[in-house]
Amino acid sequence: MLHAIVYYRVSLNTYHWIMALHIIAVVSWFAGLFYLPRLFVYHAAATDTKTRATFKTMEYKLNYYIMHPAMAVTLITGVFLLHFYFVYYGLIPTWLLVKLGLVLLVLAYQFACGYHLRLFRKDKNNYSERYFRYFNEIPTLLLIAIVILVVVKPFAGGWAGFGY
Repeated sequence: MLHAIVYYRVSLNTYHWIMALHIIAVVSWFAGLFYLPRLFVYHAAATDTKTRATFKTMEYKLNYYIMHPAMAVTLITGVFLLHFYFVYYGLIPTWLLVKLGLVLLVLAYQFACGYHLRLFRKDKNNYSERYFRYFNEIPTLLLIAIVILVVVKPFAGGWAGFGY
């Protein structure tokens, strides 16, 4: 009995630390996901070589020094949190399954940003400033949906495809 209580307290404390790290990483990752496409907007509109070179450097550093590490920490801590959730409840609720699907879309968006970054670095971008203005709105919509799922936890009433 004492062992179970000690394990529970250690696990709960660990869970809270991992959750804090996860939230910090998500905020950092999304900050980059909001800013990188905005840089693409300005880069697509830039005409002189010096400005384009500056944007290439800024985009590269943002993507590889901030966004990729934040994405990795988000995914790693997310796996640990999923483990804790599964161990505690035994099943994965529908809201969490939907959230995981949206996280896959966020990952696809991250890779799309990487694609555009490579095009800019090779001076082969053919997308317009207007395209990137619309492209820039995608992470906002994904974040709104994810936050609603995590906070409101819709689909109440069941497990694994049937609610809660």
